[in-house]
Amino acid sequence: MEEAGDVLEIINEVMPLDWITMVQIGVVIFVTALADLVVRQIFVRLERKALETHRVWDDAFALGCRRPARFAIWVIGLSIAIGLIGEDIRAGIFEPVADARNVALIAIVAWALIRMVRRIEINLVNQWYQEGEAVDQTTVDAVSKLVRITILVTAALVTLQTLGFSLTSLLAAGGIGGLAIGFAAQDLLSNFFGGLTIYMERPFSVGDWVRSPDREIEGTVEEIGWRRTVIRTFDLRPLYVPNAVFNQISLENPSRMFHRRIFETVGVRYDDFDKIEGILKDVRQMLHDHEEITKQRTLMVYFNTYADSSLDFFIYCFTETKVWTEFHSVKEDVLLKVGQIIEKHGAEIAYPTRTLHVPEGLVTQGAATEAGGADEPGR
Repeated sequence: MEEAGDVLEIINEVMPLDWITMVQIGVVIFVTALADLVVRQIFVRLERKALETHRVWDDAFALGCRRPARFAIWVIGLSIAIGLIGEDIRAGIFEPVADARNVALIAIVAWALIRMVRRIEINLVNQWYQEGEAVDQTTVDAVSKLVRITILVTAALVTLQTLGFSLTSLLAAGGIGGLAIGFAAQDLLSNFFGGLTIYMERPFSVGDWVRSPDREIEGTVEEIGWRRTVIRTFDLRPLYVPNAVFNQISLENPSRMFHRRIFETVGVRYDDFDKIEGILKDVRQMLHDHEEITKQRTLMVYFNTYADSSLDFFIYCFTETKVWTEFHSVKEDVLLKVGQIIEKHGAEIAYPTRTLHVPEGLVTQGAATEAGGADEPGR
């Protein structure tokens, strides 16, 4: 109530008013202060109720709108109090009060929305962490900033329109200025929109392993910015890639694989042709029984070709794990068991060999020539 008395005293010092107007202004300020007190208590109870639930939206509304709502009450109350002043006095001193009230209310609404967006961001991240879900903090921050920038730009445009400016002229001027800026900062804008594309389509996230068959880009994503993305290569060097590059190249994301593939060719000797069928049967059974080989994907073991030095069969299957180190452990176990199966059947893994067939008569003639030449003198 002291605040209401101070406001009334200031108004009376600036301009002398009749006692009826003073009483009316005093009542308005009293009602405004009372409304502020009531709204504050309402929001305190709303916050308590909201914190008891696990929903993120009610928390954001209660915590984000309390202070803006109280400011809005005082803006409305003071504008009503000023409206009670005489026409002659109000026109000379408080002429822009209506515009000021509207601008203040627009700013308060934008302030409340920005606070709500920030609270929603914090609540969502905390909820995901508690539930053990993966959180892409970079994307969350980027989306939150984009929404807040949109709110500020919208509030600025609405404010300009409220003050009597033509939005058509402003947008036209902004279009010409934007065109000039676009030519001057083409690379910067292309990188910005490249970053926006990454945030919208999410071909990769922080922590993903990515590689490009078009460029020498391979490593783990450390940071996604608006201008460039930081990738840590496997030799631990940081690689700074402009975001516009990702709109021009093909990109693989092995981190999002469902399984990893084993595709190997094994050859046995031609001398073991009678054992190849039993070997294939046992290898198929081994893969079907292997706990780390998925049965939900293609699994094939077939005799493939008559090679130059071997009878080749191929192994085509997928591991349950997609982790790089675990995959190699499973692959090693599979290959060792294939070798043991071949050995169990009394066969051998082939290696490159060449057999030279020489006609028998040619061998005898060559041996005789060599023997005769040895008896000739002078040789």
